[in-house]
Amino acid sequence: MNGAKMENLSRNEIIDILKDDSQNDWLFSLADKTRHEYVGDAVHLRGLIEFSNICKRTCKYCGLRCENKDLDRYRIEPDDIVLYAKKAVEMGYRTVVLQSGEDSFYTKDILCDVIKRIKELDVALTLSIGERSFEEYKAFKDAGADRYLIRIETSDRDLYKQMHPNMDFDNRVRCLKDLKKLGYEVGSGCLVGLPNQTIESLADDILFFKEIGADMIGIGPFIAHPHTPLKDAKNGDFTLALKVMALTRLVLKDINIPATTAMETLNPKGRIIALQSGANVVMPNVTTTEYRAKYEIYPGKICINENPTQCRGCIEGKIKSIGRTIATDKGFHRKLG
Repeated sequence: MNGAKMENLSRNEIIDILKDDSQNDWLFSLADKTRHEYVGDAVHLRGLIEFSNICKRTCKYCGLRCENKDLDRYRIEPDDIVLYAKKAVEMGYRTVVLQSGEDSFYTKDILCDVIKRIKELDVALTLSIGERSFEEYKAFKDAGADRYLIRIETSDRDLYKQMHPNMDFDNRVRCLKDLKKLGYEVGSGCLVGLPNQTIESLADDILFFKEIGADMIGIGPFIAHPHTPLKDAKNGDFTLALKVMALTRLVLKDINIPATTAMETLNPKGRIIALQSGANVVMPNVTTTEYRAKYEIYPGKICINENPTQCRGCIEGKIKSIGRTIATDKGFHRKLG
């Protein structure tokens, strides 16, 4: 089966590939070839600012859940968020990503002001701040936000309910649809290896991403956090997460796919392997070391003791070592039909 036919894979065909490890090398090679053909060899670096680890949610897999009383919480002041963005631009980033838990301190007005000030720096801006109302999403877009990342984590309704107490699957999908309607580039993604997850539901995740017309998809393995209800669960499998990512590249050929940091938590060369298996984006952390360890969605996060300059220099070296280049544009999704 060649790359041209892969975008029309059926659910059963995706399931068969996910179950069959004998063709992994072929799969990863084809995903890499498809990435080269549709989005090129340049890797887009997005400067990640983790500005608050306070969250009202109780997602069972996440270390930021509000019931985790062992986490040292923090908020970065709005003026300082803008300063981080300025430093990111000075380091050469063309996109800044603002990420946090669902923290109600940052109201619509506060965030709109931050967005407007960052957009004056001539960068693309991605938000990853959770579920908000249509009106808030519209205000953020009007203020200048370009992209929004809100991961579904699983498209399996029953599993979603198990993993997300007091949250509603339909509202999550509503958010994705609202964002698309408002003209954002929309990112989503899934965790691979959640307890009670099946290969069939992972196949459905890939088809869900296609159905919503995603512009960016982030895929990473589940990693058990010691201060969550899933502390005793088995970690997700690196190879299976890589296969889901590679298949996502084949089904959605021209989208942006990050090599997620969780990949490197399980494998010392995780991000580079991901970049050679379909990924074309990396999101180095530009938050300073005093906050990095506290944004502990999962344990074993990489680079928590590096400063932002070291972090960028390290990943640039790794990217160039495999013959890839650093993108100089803002990295918008170029839809090729």
